[in-house]
Amino acid sequence: MSIKKSIEDSIETKKQFLQDTQNLRLIEEVASKCIATFNNDGKVLLCGNGGSASDAQHIAAELSGRFNYDRDPLFAEALHVNSSYITAVANDYSYDVTFSRMVKAAGKRGDVLIGISTSGNSKNIVKALEEGRKQGMVTVALTGSKKGIVDGIVDYCIKVPSSNTARIQETHILIGHVICEEIENTLFPQD
Repeated sequence: MSIKKSIEDSIETKKQFLQDTQNLRLIEEVASKCIATFNNDGKVLLCGNGGSASDAQHIAAELSGRFNYDRDPLFAEALHVNSSYITAVANDYSYDVTFSRMVKAAGKRGDVLIGISTSGNSKNIVKALEEGRKQGMVTVALTGSKKGIVDGIVDYCIKVPSSNTARIQETHILIGHVICEEIENTLFPQD
């Protein structure tokens, strides 16, 4: 595949995503839920594997650090950043429960949990989202176009219209940035 074709495919995926008004509504609703959570001294937890873990950590950093301008930090954390915890739980229990155990420990009613999985079937993401529901958290999944297990277990499922992992992940970070921008503009408006 040529470089130009890869870029064209990425642009086309985003165009298709933009044309689906359901996606835009879901992003708006998720941003609103995050804003309400932060207004109530809650937090946003995120989880993913591989590139999706990088996206989870990236989004958490935009919220807890800053996005477009200086402002107060928000409580957002990617659940994989404690390598000792992850490796201990994976060894002592199972990799499948690495995130759900932390959700059980840290997640509270009204907090937001965002699970990122291009397939929507990653066992540890599914278990984390199930635990989030038990805890009374707002559950969100970012996935690809194929039907996945998470589709039926979350409050909000934002699906990228692609089955290509790279195109899905490129759009996931765009979605994350849009959500961060909405949160920042609302909670910390600039003159």
